Amino acid sequence: MAVTKIAGIMRAGAFSPNHIGNDAAIFNLVAEQLRKRGCEVNVYSEEQFIGGAVDEHVILNMCREPRSMALLQQREDAGDLVINSGYGIENCLRERMTRILMGSGIPCPESIVVNTDELVADRLRRLKIDRCWIKRGESHSLHHEDVCYARHAEEAQELLQEFFLRGIKRAVVTRHLDGELVKFYGVAGASFFFTFFPFRQQARRGDSVMPHEVDVDRLRSLCEAAAAELDVRIYGGDCIVDEEGKLSIIDFNDFPSFGPCRQDAATAIARCVMSAIKERN
Repeated sequence: MAVTKIAGIMRAGAFSPNHIGNDAAIFNLVAEQLRKRGCEVNVYSEEQFIGGAVDEHVILNMCREPRSMALLQQREDAGDLVINSGYGIENCLRERMTRILMGSGIPCPESIVVNTDELVADRLRRLKIDRCWIKRGESHSLHHEDVCYARHAEEAQELLQEFFLRGIKRAVVTRHLDGELVKFYGVAGASFFFTFFPFRQQARRGDSVMPHEVDVDRLRSLCEAAAAELDVRIYGGDCIVDEEGKLSIIDFNDFPSFGPCRQDAATAIARCVMSAIKERN
């Protein structure tokens, strides 16, 4: 029986702000799980992939470099098995993700997509958006400053100007939602689904946080729907749950680092890859 050869492509450091070690950790664990299942896994950098070093026809990747996404799409179109899909990774760019989630009816905050040199304060006031988040639109986040909180429309305008001066051309302005932050991690179609409440950890150290009831099954259903719409199998993100239990997805990422659940996630991801290989054959 022929050994399945898999190309594992690590994420470029520029697209792992403050998470280079965490991203490497989950990726190496998944590679180890796949090797235990009899696969040959060869690990490459994004630069090696772009340079033509990869000739395997099964590609597991954490790519986010634009040239990598384009090449992944070409390989997928040519018949290779690509996880996550290059199209899915591109769909997780903030502007595209916002348009897809809003257009598909996935509950998410009201948002507008703007050029960073636009005058938007009056528009925000008309929409009665005061507290909001300004997020880099045309690429994945590269710095913490790519997501900023604004207390009112005038501050939002100032932050957009700063984005423009930094060379960022597009941004998403998202209404702030009151509630509790829930982080989630999942693998599409798998039994694995993990939720984490980061500010409840702070509450144990003395901060005041009011817990909200979360319907985990409902959240999982929403995440699976979002993953299908965005075309990603390995995902994570953030959700807000309000005092009435209403859920709103505020962020959805392709192949996160799975920090609080890495070992279980690695097993689920390896099983996902093996199932995809079996279906392909």
